[in-house]
Amino acid sequence: MRRGRWLLLLLAVVAVGAGIVWMTGQGPDRLAVDGGVVTLQETFTSTVTASGEIVATRYADIGSSVMGTIVSLPVREGDAVEAGQVLARIDPVQAESDAAGATAQVRALEAEETAAAGQARVARSELAAAEARALDASQVATRREELFEAGLIPAAEQESASAAAQAAEAQVLAARAALERAEASVEAAMRRIAQARAQERSAQDVLAKTAIVSPIDGVVTRLQVREGEMVVIGIQNQPGTTLMTISDLGEIDAEVKVAEADVLRLELGQLAEVTLEAMPGLAFTGRVVEIGASALPLAGTGAAAREFRVVVRLDSPEPGLRPGLTCDAEILTNRKSDVLTVPLQSVVLRTDDSGTERTGVFVIRDEQAVFTPVTAGIIGGLDIEVTGIADDESIVIGPYQVLGELQDGALLSVSGAGS
Repeated sequence: MRRGRWLLLLLAVVAVGAGIVWMTGQGPDRLAVDGGVVTLQETFTSTVTASGEIVATRYADIGSSVMGTIVSLPVREGDAVEAGQVLARIDPVQAESDAAGATAQVRALEAEETAAAGQARVARSELAAAEARALDASQVATRREELFEAGLIPAAEQESASAAAQAAEAQVLAARAALERAEASVEAAMRRIAQARAQERSAQDVLAKTAIVSPIDGVVTRLQVREGEMVVIGIQNQPGTTLMTISDLGEIDAEVKVAEADVLRLELGQLAEVTLEAMPGLAFTGRVVEIGASALPLAGTGAAAREFRVVVRLDSPEPGLRPGLTCDAEILTNRKSDVLTVPLQSVVLRTDDSGTERTGVFVIRDEQAVFTPVTAGIIGGLDIEVTGIADDESIVIGPYQVLGELQDGALLSVSGAGS
């Protein structure tokens, strides 16, 4: 009977102990984490990816400097054109009238200038005659003065000769003033002619611009108007009509938008690979030829991330490439050999006892997290180069929420490659 009681008591103690263990768990709490290992990569590349579209290296958006109706449109989209070829004609009636009026004005003013020049010649002749008469009258007055002083003529004759000389001198002054007026008329006529000729050149220029010609050799890659449409010119902030786009398809670029976080890693001349959804299975090589100096305007009020325009010049474009095709570019920014890498999210920042913020990873040792400082290098995809840690070392690679709060010495429950 006693042996049965002791057996019941032992069973009760075991049951209580099992209950305590079940309620409190087996030892201290452990954080569930994902494990991984430090990997040695023979070749590690860092790239920047971006999307954009295919554009011609050299192209021209054709507008008009003249407002009017399109009366002729001899080209179609896809046509090859040459520099100087007429692409469209604007109704020239008003421009022709203005040019004819300006030319007639020039001819009228030229006639006025000829008449003014003739008057100036007459005035010049009259001045010469007046000067000759004044010289003769002056000589007569001098002789009469000598005769009067000698007592050979009366005072009346001497006074008459002196008055005649003064009158002749006044006529000289009047003739000189008339000549100055005639010469001023000639100069004014010449200036009016110069002004009219400038207006004539302007009118002729407007008339010439009713024939819109191609500035380059290329292909009509976009035609936005039809014959009979009204063309307007740009004023202030209102853009004018764009008739068409002429593209030189001899050289093709991929124009992509790169995020601000990546643009500082780019340099001119870096290799790139461009792929197109329209040409699956094909990849075009190229080089970076242009990097935007400022960010592109924000697309909308809710957009926060800024982007920069980057141009990749394709080495050997296919004849079938056309401006406007969407593309993706992968730009090689760095390449290294025999590099230790870890997943990008496994690298965290922690502050040490001195208050210094350090970069590192959590190494898994004896099921505990041990913060190990590392030096980060280039980023390639979802991995990052590190130094200061051994190859094949087990590390904590996630989850991200746990890594954000993980502390040195924490007990871990590891799943994955690092377990």
